[in-house]
Amino acid sequence: MYETIELDRRGIITVLTINRPEVLNAVNRAVREECIDALRAFNSDPEQRAIVLTGAGDRAFSAGQDLDEASRHGPGDVDAAVDLGRRFFEAIRAVNKPCIAAINGIAAGAGFQAALLCDMRVGHPGVRMGQPEIDAGLPSVIGTRIMNLSLGHLMTVELSLTGRLVGAEEAQRLGMLNRVVPPEQVLPRAIALAEELAAKPPTAFRLTKLAFREATREVFDGALKTGARLQKIAYASGEPQAAMKEFLGKRKKKD
Repeated sequence: MYETIELDRRGIITVLTINRPEVLNAVNRAVREECIDALRAFNSDPEQRAIVLTGAGDRAFSAGQDLDEASRHGPGDVDAAVDLGRRFFEAIRAVNKPCIAAINGIAAGAGFQAALLCDMRVGHPGVRMGQPEIDAGLPSVIGTRIMNLSLGHLMTVELSLTGRLVGAEEAQRLGMLNRVVPPEQVLPRAIALAEELAAKPPTAFRLTKLAFREATREVFDGALKTGARLQKIAYASGEPQAAMKEFLGKRKKKD
């Protein structure tokens, strides 16, 4: 049914896996569209009580935006790209049931943001998480608002401007990771946590999540509006395209 994601029902738990390990599960248009569809279907399925999001392989949850795709964008593509990103993030935010991220490697950029929008996150000691968009010539806008809700202003500024990736110990201290376990235990522990939360009274759980969504609605909507405006300026300068093509060129040489 899907080309870039896989769904695996394990009793009352759905495991959604971004399945592009050859590009570290980078998020492109197809991933976003398929995740939107799958998350909406899950949300309306009364037999499925919780969902776990993860990435294929053992290197990455998701390395973020697919730079090969994004490097071909221009100012005229920004509105559609931001709208698709909004619907992708909204689909995660709209999940009324437990939503756990099983972080099995790098979680960067859009992947990092998606993980932060989940209710809780399980990772291992080798996990690295962060917001390196600035290194790709992209203004960090939507991600910074999501980070700010979780990390506070000062740490959000540091991570956004430096683009550095945070290791598991620091990530847990900052609240990015709720549990740190051996690599082979990441998915089983995430599923166990999902089962634990799925046992909570479902109406109370749904309404509690709704309260969080309503409390952050203005911030989320404002981030998307600002993001669309600033991304157009960035792409008009040509800086993101040049930075991404340079990165892709270096990666090909390594390969």
